[in-house]
Amino acid sequence: MPEVDITIGGRNFEVACQEGEQHFLRSAAKMLDDEARVLTSQIGRIPEARMLLMSGLMLADKSAGMEDRMRELENKVAEQEAEISRLRSQPVQIERVEVPVVPSMTLDTLAELAARAESLAEQVEEKAAR
Repeated sequence: MPEVDITIGGRNFEVACQEGEQHFLRSAAKMLDDEARVLTSQIGRIPEARMLLMSGLMLADKSAGMEDRMRELENKVAEQEAEISRLRSQPVQIERVEVPVVPSMTLDTLAELAARAESLAEQVEEKAAR
């Protein structure tokens, strides 16, 4: 079993762990050390057992808060998945969109009016040129 040297609150400890778990142990020790450093910066030097207890409690409080937040998010995800399932199970309703169609007679009349307007414009230009 590998032994790992860790430092928590300025104190050194030698801890045994399973092979391959050294990284996880160092990571956990760093989290505990971060909390211990906060305590020692606020309170000063405190007995080892009290420092470890309070640091552990602070970490536990953070973990409990994260678990509560995780449960909230899991509930929200479950609600959204239920809504998605509900929407998928509903029959698709195709909205009917009606596009107005201009009758061909109207198009012919507009084309005739455009031709007359062009003819009048040409006559005006001829008179203006004289």
